[in-house]
Order: sequence, then structure tokens, then C-alpha cells
Amino acid sequence: MNIQKISFACVLFSWVTFASAQKIEYNITTNIRYYSEKQSNMDSYINERCILDIYYPKNQKGFSTVVWFHGGGLTQGSKEIPAAFKEKGLCIIGVNYRLSPKVNAPDYIKDAAASIAWAFNNIATYGGDPSRIFLSGHSAGAYLATMVGLDKTWLNAFNIDANKIAGIISMSGQAITHFTIRNEKGIKELQPTIDHYAPLFHVRADAPPLLLITGDRELEMLGRYEENAYLMRMMKLAGHKQTTLLELDGYGHGMTEPAFPLLIKEIKRISDSNK
Repeated sequence: MNIQKISFACVLFSWVTFASAQKIEYNITTNIRYYSEKQSNMDSYINERCILDIYYPKNQKGFSTVVWFHGGGLTQGSKEIPAAFKEKGLCIIGVNYRLSPKVNAPDYIKDAAASIAWAFNNIATYGGDPSRIFLSGHSAGAYLATMVGLDKTWLNAFNIDANKIAGIISMSGQAITHFTIRNEKGIKELQPTIDHYAPLFHVRADAPPLLLITGDRELEMLGRYEENAYLMRMMKLAGHKQTTLLELDGYGHGMTEPAFPLLIKEIKRISDSNK
């Protein structure tokens, strides 16, 4: 359990040291529906939004997978395969989910869980290892990854044990109840709330490894660093042994570029420790 302030030089070292992978070919398949055909046909918005893309190493076995959720405040944004993850020996699943105000909580959390369940149920057919599935995202996407990873009820609905997740890497995610959910409930944006829609509500000792990355506390938005520092502290008090908080010196909320190599380093660390 630790907290670190990371400089750009440290990030660059991590990228050079840990991001290289053998030259192999990659495939990408787009617009896969992760709900059943029946569910998709019954709801036009599910049919439109609940799709994913999968980028994976060709003719390889046992690779790690990152389920990646885009940001956008739960009100905007689209699925993506970040360029920084490509050709690193990883599979990346970029997920679309339904957005507010067309839907309200918890629909987008259910979508996140459904897409993760799809990964657990299907990744082996692409050559991936189901025991090496990681969750990540930026901002609202990080919120979704952390919510589903810490609150086991979402994946239980799909008969998936959240403790099977190899690791959670949150990039500038909310640890309290997301501001869009508070807005849906008529709660002011500057009124902090911790209810069952807050990752902080679900701290537990047996959760998967948790890496929390934020921008500089003086440059981040709306106390984002402090939320994550509180989550780190409460995970420690709950008995969790693998929560780390990294603060990226000099970066604000849009801190993904220096955070991407830290994600790859974390995947390597966990994968090596499980050999």
C-alpha cells in the first residue's frame, strides 16, 4: 500500500522498460454486441450503444486483456482502442455504453458489467487468458471500471466473480458518487456524496489489485486527487494489500498519455507475480 508522486522522467523510463513486445500481427473486430440478441432487439438504445471493439494479437495464446472504458462524464464519448496500447502484446476491448440523460444510473454500470462478462465468457476463443483480464478507463470510464471491480453485485448478475479480475487501473476516476449521478438525483455538483454508487462505499480487503492514477492535485478537477487518496486510505484500513496511488506531477485531468505506460507496467507486474 503506497502513494507516490511521479515525474515525467519516471513515466518515460517505465514506458521504455516495460512497453516493448515481440513483433506480432494484430486483428481488430468491431461493433460486437455484448448483450444477447434478444436484449438488443428489445431495446433500440442497447442495440445502438452496447457494442465493443476487440484488438488482439493474431495466432497468440495466453495474452492479457484490458477492458477499456472511455471518459466523457457518463454523458458523451465513444469506444476507443488507445494507440498507446497497440502492439504491446495485449488485447484491448474498447466499450461503448449507454449515456445520460437517455438513461440514468445504474444502466451504464450494468452495461460495463455486461461488457466485462462478455470478455470473461469469450476471450479464450480469441486466444486470451480469462485469468488475465484487467479493467481500466479514464475519468467516467475509470469510475465504471472501479465500481464494477469493487461492488461484486454487478458481475454476480452475470455469474462472474469480480475477484477473478486480474487488476483495476483507474485513471482520474471518481471515488465518490459520480457527479452525473448526483445531478440525476438533483444533488449539486459541489455536494460530495458517498452512497452505493460510490466506489468508496465498497472498499474490501479481498478486491483485485487496485492502481489509482491521478493528475497533479493542484491541476486536477474537483478534488479528484483527494477522492482517490481517501479511497486508497480506506482500502488500506479495510485490509487490502495492493492499492497504490500515483500522482502525476504537472498533469491535469487529461493525464492519460503519461498514465498509459504505467498501466502496461502494472499489467507486467501482476502477470509476473502470478507466474
